[in-house]
Amino acid sequence: MKRLICLSSLFFCAFPVWAEVGDAMSIVTTLGSLVFVIAFILVLAFLLKKMRLPALGHQKDLMIIRQLPIGTKEKLLVVQAGEEQFLVGATSHSIQLISKLEQPLASGSQSVEHPFAGQLNRFLKKNDKI
Repeated sequence: MKRLICLSSLFFCAFPVWAEVGDAMSIVTTLGSLVFVIAFILVLAFLLKKMRLPALGHQKDLMIIRQLPIGTKEKLLVVQAGEEQFLVGATSHSIQLISKLEQPLASGSQSVEHPFAGQLNRFLKKNDKI
């Protein structure tokens, strides 16, 4: 604590305008700012963890083609491994292979467009004509 007071007094000597505010107020604002920055970092870390951003490296051999949520934590996935596709059931506790697909589903740009993407494209094309 003595070191902190010595450092703060040395800091205030370098900036005499701030010395008028007082040591107690500056320590409170400094600690408040520190708590705010740490809380902000923790909130960002929590949000990034919840967003589950994909890995930076693209994996060409293994990818999820389609997914269908069944419940709050359960979903069906069509997973492509190499040239083969599999229907997989996933819960929060386990992943089960249901079957291998005989006829693979279309992937990538050949798949059906999402409704929001279609509306956005129509809106952008409409504004381009104006």
